[in-house]
Amino acid sequence: MGFTDLLDEVGGFGRYQWIHVTLISLPGLLMASQNLLNNFVSGVPAHYCSLPANHSLTNMSHLHQVDEKQLLKVFIPPDSSGKRLARCRRYVTPQWQLLAANSSANISQLQTEDCIDGWTFDQSEFFATTVSEWSLVCSLRPLKQMIQTIYMGGVLTGAIIYGGLSDRFGRRSILIWSYLQLAVLGCSSALSPTYSAYCIFRFLSGMAVSGVILNAVSLKVEWIPTKSRTVVGTLTSFFFTFGQMVLAGLAYWLRDWRKLQLVVCAPHFLFFAYSWWYSESARWLVLNRRSEDALKSLHRVARINGKSEMIDKITTEVLHSHMKKEIESARSTFTVFDLLRTPGMRRISICLLAVWFSTSFAYYGLAMDLQKFGVSIYLMQIIFGAVDIPAKLFALGTLSYLGRRVSQAGCLFLSAAIIFANIFVPTEMQTLRTTLACLGKAFTSASFTTVYLYTGELYPTVIRQTGMGFVSTMARAGSMAAPAVLILDEVLPVLPSLVYGGSAVLAGCFACFLPETLNVPLPDTIEDVEAKWSGQSSTSLQTECMSLKKGVVSKEGMALKELKETEGSGLNML
Repeated sequence: MGFTDLLDEVGGFGRYQWIHVTLISLPGLLMASQNLLNNFVSGVPAHYCSLPANHSLTNMSHLHQVDEKQLLKVFIPPDSSGKRLARCRRYVTPQWQLLAANSSANISQLQTEDCIDGWTFDQSEFFATTVSEWSLVCSLRPLKQMIQTIYMGGVLTGAIIYGGLSDRFGRRSILIWSYLQLAVLGCSSALSPTYSAYCIFRFLSGMAVSGVILNAVSLKVEWIPTKSRTVVGTLTSFFFTFGQMVLAGLAYWLRDWRKLQLVVCAPHFLFFAYSWWYSESARWLVLNRRSEDALKSLHRVARINGKSEMIDKITTEVLHSHMKKEIESARSTFTVFDLLRTPGMRRISICLLAVWFSTSFAYYGLAMDLQKFGVSIYLMQIIFGAVDIPAKLFALGTLSYLGRRVSQAGCLFLSAAIIFANIFVPTEMQTLRTTLACLGKAFTSASFTTVYLYTGELYPTVIRQTGMGFVSTMARAGSMAAPAVLILDEVLPVLPSLVYGGSAVLAGCFACFLPETLNVPLPDTIEDVEAKWSGQSSTSLQTECMSLKKGVVSKEGMALKELKETEGSGLNML
């Protein structure tokens, strides 16, 4: 018997679960907006140096017969390609001789200077962005990528802080608070007077996003019967996929960073308002000695599911008898250090650290640099969102027929090959570049789907959630590093692609050293892992595992286990 049997008795996946899952999943439509928002609020409009104070295109009425683009060539030199105006330099003095059709002036020898009067930004693609408002171009261009890195730092910090707080105060309480924090601070971001203030608000918003994702997934899963979790988890993950397309539509409609920031954050006031309807996790309540509250929650679920006759049958004694194993597990558990103590576990953990980091690194490296493809950024966002749908289906197919190891390594190697291939495609070949980028995004998305399942099958039951949380923190680190690497294109345009692709190749090599788990029973103990995959002799295995049992810690370890459980579950949404 277990808690899932109680869920079956109060209606299984009944009316309450349908409402519960739907209400918790709806905010997922806007989680993609938060993670990928920087593509639009910090989009880089076409720009050039503002003309000297004593010159203005509109005041040059005597030159009305000259095309405006031609007139700009008097003040702005061409860039290195010779096809566009330079973005960060202008002539020291106007070069009127360049208007002559037969001008033989050597442009490279003409004296130029920085944009001392600021920049003029084109408004055809964006009306206003943080880049145009705070002039985050030229020497300040790295500050644009820094916004995303700071935001992802907030996501990582929130995972640590709110994961721990949810173990102490409950999933529901922290989830409600996270909705309110994201609504208030997200909307405050739209009113930011300075760049520094905006970065602070985005960091705090990132923390709230982690609180929403981790506690929403945990609260959702803990009220769903085991047999329904796979299907429900897969279907609800598509909210994030569709959210990417919603973001593109909103950004195209508004085209102003302050309005967009407000629109994607304000709905969280609504989520905050209805989140009081949620029931706290009965499992968490029992493990925290609040059995009476857990019983009330179960009775409420039974009533909503039309199982009122079960209210009198489910008592505190029945609840404790069904959760006997969970209550005992709260008294003793393994720690994160057990993931590295034995050869088999150490091999699995090191390889998975590389795979998780590289997958997230390459995913956000592609998803956060849509403007480089020369196609409408709004169209690219829709395509990048839509490509996740077949990617997840592709991953499920290869996992079933080719196995986990081949699928994992194959997705990483293929994504690397596509990233490298795009380096050699000329910018003029926009269709091919866009197609390759979509394929690269698809394979990194498939890699995410694969590694989530693979990790759960590699780690034993006694430490599975702790292992999931441990290795998935590397995905957070990868998402933080990805936007920072984009700054390298100032040194050499191909460097970011080389770094992303090289990381995927390295992780693919690590994936080749992972054991295959297709049609292999799940390991329950560390002894099972070592016996199956480490190649240790039985004598040395027993000796090592006995030392592990002596190192088992008590009650405090439960908080770490729950934190890692929610962290591991939350990553499937990201």
